[in-house]
Amino acid sequence: MILRLEAALARLWWQRTPGTLARALSPLSWLYRALAALHRRWAGAPETLPVPVVVVGNLVVGGAGKTPVVIALALALQAAGRRPGIIARGHGGRAAKGTLPVAVLRGARAEQVGDEPLLIHRRTGLPVFVGRDRAAVARALCAAHPEVDVIVSDDGLQHPRLARQAEILVFDDRGVGNGLLLPAGPLRQPLAAAVPAWVQVIYTGRGPSTALPGTVVPRTMARALPLPAWRNGEATGAVPLASLRGRRLTALAGIGAPEQFFAALEAAGLEIERLPQRDHATYEAAPWPAGTREVITTEKDAVKLVALPDTGRPELTVWVLPLDCALPPALVRAVLAQIAPTRPAAEHEPSQDSPR
Repeated sequence: MILRLEAALARLWWQRTPGTLARALSPLSWLYRALAALHRRWAGAPETLPVPVVVVGNLVVGGAGKTPVVIALALALQAAGRRPGIIARGHGGRAAKGTLPVAVLRGARAEQVGDEPLLIHRRTGLPVFVGRDRAAVARALCAAHPEVDVIVSDDGLQHPRLARQAEILVFDDRGVGNGLLLPAGPLRQPLAAAVPAWVQVIYTGRGPSTALPGTVVPRTMARALPLPAWRNGEATGAVPLASLRGRRLTALAGIGAPEQFFAALEAAGLEIERLPQRDHATYEAAPWPAGTREVITTEKDAVKLVALPDTGRPELTVWVLPLDCALPPALVRAVLAQIAPTRPAAEHEPSQDSPR
């Protein structure tokens, strides 16, 4: 039922121009915009933290390649001599509903802290904290890790209490779809005609998909790893993606835009049987049919599959496909320039017209 609803919304939202049903839902979008404005007013003034903050997010519902950008940015800041920590809401985990910040540890479960934060921690090895109140989560991270000198926020554009020194907006090939706010369209806030200098725009697809100038940072899928090797952080058994051609694979994707994952596999010449799941889906048992021999899946799904005993059957191979991106040095330098020295909080308070 949920997957059918998501498919229906995708057909409604991701048209270049609003259709009849989308226009009929426009009054609800106006209500959504009014409620969002009230939320910003009631949230209070942005809370400045002891270290600068970079928010990475997207204006639309669903995946646009944000998580690979968060990972790439955190590692790039670390390579530049900074000591980053990462905060997130932890969607799909119990911590997202609680009032206390929670540290993400390597042995944590996705149902506790969320699949994306767990993936980010595995890929970076950096401190990651999750919780509903991002400002409180950031303070808890700084208290637990006083060495941290910059915070990367995984999403949080619409979190007005979190002051930030820089933002990165992420778009994929779908851009802003029909350009309408929820529920008539995919936008969580309006697309501005321009962004301030401290906001960077990244396109993770084949090129720009909005009128905003930005940097094209394609995501790459070069190799697949067996699930046990991926779980242990090893490269043992890694194979080029092209080597899986000619084999019938079950493609599992519980992400915001599973069709993009499937299309990328097919573009690489793979033969797949689609097995879409809802975003942040939890797996209490293997989600593929009995008798399945080969599965290819995303890292976001892999963090949940590693805990399942039936993924270790000798006749079953589960391939994990890391999704990577490399940030251009000029973009990293631009972010570094924004976070040092820290600017006064008044210069970057969320406003109604700017994309936050």
